[in-house]
Amino acid sequence: MRILAAIMLAVTLPMTSAAYARATDATNVPPTSAITSPTTQLPAPTGPFAVGRNVVHLVDTARKDPWIPAQPRELMVSMYYPAQQGGGQRAPYATDEEIRLLLAGQEMTGVPVQALSKAGTNAVVDAAPVNGSYPLVVLSPGFTASRYTLTALSEELASRGYVVAAVDHAGESFGTEFPGGRMSTCVACKQIDAGTPLSVVAETRAHDVAFLLDSLTAREPVWPHAHLIDTTRIGMAGHSIGGASAAAAMAIDGRVRAGVNMDGSFDGAVPVAGLGQRPFLMLGTDSDSRPGGGGDPSWDEAWGRLRGWKRWLTLVGANHNSFADTLALAEQAGLPNQTALRGGRAVDLTRAYVAAFFDQHLRGVGQPLLDGPAPAYPEVRFNKP
Repeated sequence: MRILAAIMLAVTLPMTSAAYARATDATNVPPTSAITSPTTQLPAPTGPFAVGRNVVHLVDTARKDPWIPAQPRELMVSMYYPAQQGGGQRAPYATDEEIRLLLAGQEMTGVPVQALSKAGTNAVVDAAPVNGSYPLVVLSPGFTASRYTLTALSEELASRGYVVAAVDHAGESFGTEFPGGRMSTCVACKQIDAGTPLSVVAETRAHDVAFLLDSLTAREPVWPHAHLIDTTRIGMAGHSIGGASAAAAMAIDGRVRAGVNMDGSFDGAVPVAGLGQRPFLMLGTDSDSRPGGGGDPSWDEAWGRLRGWKRWLTLVGANHNSFADTLALAEQAGLPNQTALRGGRAVDLTRAYVAAFFDQHLRGVGQPLLDGPAPAYPEVRFNKP
């Protein structure tokens, strides 16, 4: 199945053959002739903290990269954290070359690179942290996408008192810049197209996360602010195959106490034995997450295997790309939105429900928002298979 797709500007790509089919539907391709290069801006976080950001490069010398076996496995990680108020340089959204490669991979023409690469963010580079003990949330992007596509969610969680590790997995995005300007491209794409199962991606990412946690919690941690992390309160969320990777990581690493899958096929990531009593949130769309049939069968399978606290929520009117912030940025850049749910509103909904989930299950603070439909969020449907 063909990987490249032209669904919408800067979107994360699907992880299953069924989702690939949706991605290549020509009716989803919007016109680009009228797009200009306006300023774009991520929404302001709603929490009480300012947000800081550092970037960490990790090399797992004990593990070969599955896509380029001659090389060790590498990760690029953006660390977001509660920071002291004050000025400073705003963290860049992405480099021009990363966005250029994304647009080329998406086969999009006429879209100004800097409409995305220069998007305004809210995190300050190397800001002084607010000392404390905070839960850690790992975020994993969709296949072919980079960690920057989850920037709005990263900033929101950090503003609410979380440490966030947004991960780029080498060889699995159209373009991720490594130290020295070295660019990692989607080596995995050709191998997946040639028949390598997508489950290999989720399994690889699960081990990436275990290595990341080892590196952050070691006696000599790789991140200078690692003392902020409460190692007993770790969760993970991901979009598309990143969501399946959250379940896969929980299956092999008991340190991950709670997980969220944002519209990704599970593809067996939840084992038959389940994930114990650990909580899991399934946040999807109408098109591929219809309880009881007519959607992605892996969601029904995963639901039956999850034995702890669980919710299956649908963002009515959303599409696969609504869970990443790039859809909202694309709207600001002038790209018509083909979905019923506006990109900016989808970001608000995603931030609200993911944050509520982790507040309840990593902080122990009850969240009525997770108990049933809320008048403030009529687009969110609670499914009860």
